[in-house]
Amino acid sequence: MILRFTKNLKTTFLMKKKLLSLLLIFIPLVTFAQEKGLDQQIDEAFKPISDFFSQVIFFTIPVAGMDVPFVLLLLVGSALFFTIYFKFPNILHFKTAINVVRGKYDELDHTSVNPELAIDGDITDTIKDESEEGEVTHFQALATAVSGTVGNGNIAGVALAIALGGPGATFWMIVCGFLGMSTKFVECTLGVQYRDVGDDGTVYGGPMYYISKGLKERGFGLLGKIAAIIFAIFCIGGSFGGGNAAQSNQATVVLKELMGLESTGAGFWIGVIMAIIVGIIIIGGIKRIAQVTEKVVPFMAVLYLLACLYILGANFSLIDDAVSLILKEAFNPTAIGVGGVIGVLLVGFKRAAFSNEAGAGSASIAHSAVKTKYSASEGLVALLEPFIDTVVICSMTALVIIIFNFGGDASGATVFQYGGDGAGAVMIDGVAYEGAGITSKAFAQYIPYSNIFLTVAVVLFAVSTMISWSYYGLQSWKFLFGRGKAADMAYKLLFLLFVIIGASASMNSIWAFSDAMIFAMVFPNMVGLYFLFPVVKKQLKRYTDAIKESNA
Repeated sequence: MILRFTKNLKTTFLMKKKLLSLLLIFIPLVTFAQEKGLDQQIDEAFKPISDFFSQVIFFTIPVAGMDVPFVLLLLVGSALFFTIYFKFPNILHFKTAINVVRGKYDELDHTSVNPELAIDGDITDTIKDESEEGEVTHFQALATAVSGTVGNGNIAGVALAIALGGPGATFWMIVCGFLGMSTKFVECTLGVQYRDVGDDGTVYGGPMYYISKGLKERGFGLLGKIAAIIFAIFCIGGSFGGGNAAQSNQATVVLKELMGLESTGAGFWIGVIMAIIVGIIIIGGIKRIAQVTEKVVPFMAVLYLLACLYILGANFSLIDDAVSLILKEAFNPTAIGVGGVIGVLLVGFKRAAFSNEAGAGSASIAHSAVKTKYSASEGLVALLEPFIDTVVICSMTALVIIIFNFGGDASGATVFQYGGDGAGAVMIDGVAYEGAGITSKAFAQYIPYSNIFLTVAVVLFAVSTMISWSYYGLQSWKFLFGRGKAADMAYKLLFLLFVIIGASASMNSIWAFSDAMIFAMVFPNMVGLYFLFPVVKKQLKRYTDAIKESNA
């Protein structure tokens, strides 16, 4: 009994120490806020950082007389290349992917493999985690990944895209989502193929590992090591930006609107509260909260889809008008300051890439933990994510907003002007709305008290995404600084700092920084994909041959 009491006392002490560390990080911020007294002061301090990274990452090159961001060309060109090289896997293997998810081919993963189907003897190397307790099915992996991507990118990101680029941005979001299915297939196959398993059975995977290990196999060890380090740095930045600050920013927007908070310091204090809640979860305190969140978020996602379907059903006669406007504006945009077709294309692709993360490589970190004998099987599962996230859910959100902007009919009158202030905000009834606020306004037009539901959904989605991205960032942090507890705590405290920054800074600054970090991951990730895509082709053939053999 004494030993148990001592152990409990020690655990309590360690927990209090962690919480004290969490609170200490807020002290300078509180002092700063009191001295300055305004969220704008935090925004002013953060904006130069945001602008710098945005300018560096989105450097342009002249194409047909227009300055086009190189990263956009890289993302689109690569997605198109993989789509053609793998003979349109987003279409050809779509049915197979569905069958994998529903467990039709599970027998292949739980029986011995025909040695003749092996390539370079890699059957045993693709899966080292044989524990039954840690097994994750393809369906569970997809559900987890989708719950991590479906969120504020679908609610706030789509609204931002339409506010800036008009209805035409929706078309390019769909195109990006369709092509991104191929990229997601490649990177998630490689994530499983080159994952690492610790002595305790913990799986470590993602671009850091397939870049370093894969390129070393091909005699480019130094290049692989450098590219892997660069990716890990950018992934940490992405976890601070798109996976954190952007989420807390949008949660703050809807909370301030719902509660009518006009204080210039409201964002800061909301950020502090969210940081404490997220901190309790990711530092390892109350695991039940995380478990509840994992159950609630998918439920909220389903409710969100049902709400969209209800609105679209109630305005069924306007759907064809909305689709026609999307197609027209995609090639002849009229939004203020969008900058023609390239401008609206950039807006659409930015928001789609932010939402589904295809090409960034982050999803492969999560998919690497799946138990399978065939790495390509998980790649096929992963290609469904951009389809669900962008092609389906983002499109539904866009249609709701566009129909709302019709003002009841498609006669030409609009509730707000596309393009707005050029920074993402539009005027509705004399009040400025941005991001999730626009979506909330659209929902409120058709569903009473939907603002409460949408606020809860945005906050839950934000917390869920922050938890997921804290894992992505932590894996990259471990890759750089080792797998010790001190390194883990340092990352988590920095992560919580960005929760507060995101809640306090302006939407424009936060999303510019978030976009820069997410797109920065594309550069080193593509190094790995271009060196290793032949491996993916071999693994795909191995898996499809196994399916054919099982069906024979």
